[in-house]
Parts: sequence; C-alpha cells; structure tokens
Amino acid sequence: MGKIGKLQKFAEVTAFSNCYERAAELKGKWATHVFKNNNPITLELACGKGEYTLGLAKRFPDRNFIGVDIKGNRIWKGAKYALENNMHNVAFHRIMIGNIEDYFAFGEINEFWITFPDPQHAKKRKRLTNPMFLQRYRNISNPHPIMNLKSDSTRFYEYTLEVIAEQNLEVFENSDDIYQLDAIPEYLANIQTFYEKIWLEDGKKIKYLKYKL
Repeated sequence: MGKIGKLQKFAEVTAFSNCYERAAELKGKWATHVFKNNNPITLELACGKGEYTLGLAKRFPDRNFIGVDIKGNRIWKGAKYALENNMHNVAFHRIMIGNIEDYFAFGEINEFWITFPDPQHAKKRKRLTNPMFLQRYRNISNPHPIMNLKSDSTRFYEYTLEVIAEQNLEVFENSDDIYQLDAIPEYLANIQTFYEKIWLEDGKKIKYLKYKL
C-alpha cells in the first residue's frame, strides 16, 4: 500500500466510533462507557488487522473484545468490518503496549491474546511475554487472567515456556504444532491472521500456549 492509502486509512480510523486513541479518560470505564454492560473484557495485544478480535467476538457474543495496536492503518480493516456488521462487543485502541497501565485499570481485563507478535530475536525486553510485560498485564486484570499465545516462532515459543517455568505458572494448553492435534479447538483452526496464512504457506508449524498469570 502506498503512503496515500495509509494516510487515508489513518484519517478514517480516527473518526470511527469504535476506535480510541490514548483514551486515558476511559481507564476503569470500558465496561460502562464503551460496551455498556458488565461482560468480561479480552484484549488482543498487537492486534494488527484485528482478525482474532473479530473472530472471537463473533464466537463469544457474551464477552467484549478490544484490539490494541499502535498502527492506525492496521486497525482500520478490523474496525471498519465491526462497524459495518454491527458488532457492538468490539472496540479498538491505538496505544503503545508498554504504556498499557495508563489506559486500563486493575481488575478491568479478564483475558489476553497475543497472535503472531514480532519475536524480537535481538531484544528480549521487547518480547510481549517477558516478565516486565506480564506484570503490566497483571496490573490491569483480574487476579490470574488467562494468556493465549499463537506464534510461528520457535524461539519466541520456547522463551515463553522458560518464563512460564520461572514464574511457576499453570499451563492449560501447550502445542508446538496445533494442526497436528487430534482435537484442535475450532477458534484456533478457523481464525487465521494475515501472517498465519503466510507462515502456513511457507510450511511453518504454528505453536499455541494457554496459561494462567
């Protein structure tokens, strides 16, 4: 996409009613002011085009979902789809994940999804499952929220397993190749991000972890 296309999408997404940018005024108020219900809230971190935000929202209408990303032109596609399809349990928030505690309150989030993040091979401190980030997630969630990681990166997957072991966290699901499972959950098989489709075409194995913080 050319530069004009990105700028146009960024301008549009800032006007979408389901999109927010650095909305510190909503800290602790997402349920009452945005979704207007008390349903549990799930965050998709580094959501990109929001494939999992949308896919999960369709499957779990009794939950609320927020896609978080810093790139407005990425969020545009998911946000536009949600508006056109009257998906009232979906919102998007343009922020840096490193500042996530400025925008959500303790006890506000119930579950997290991280789908195909940048593995940050050279910088462990930037990996979204490192101990620093995990503590930030704890600071905005109910006690012991659920973490979901879906990744093509063996290094990122193994690193996350190391952090889980160091912190003695409870693991519910662990697979280094989800498409070889005898019974793969429907939402793992049928919700595929833009990047997952690329990695599958390249023959990469898709890893999945579900654990409790």
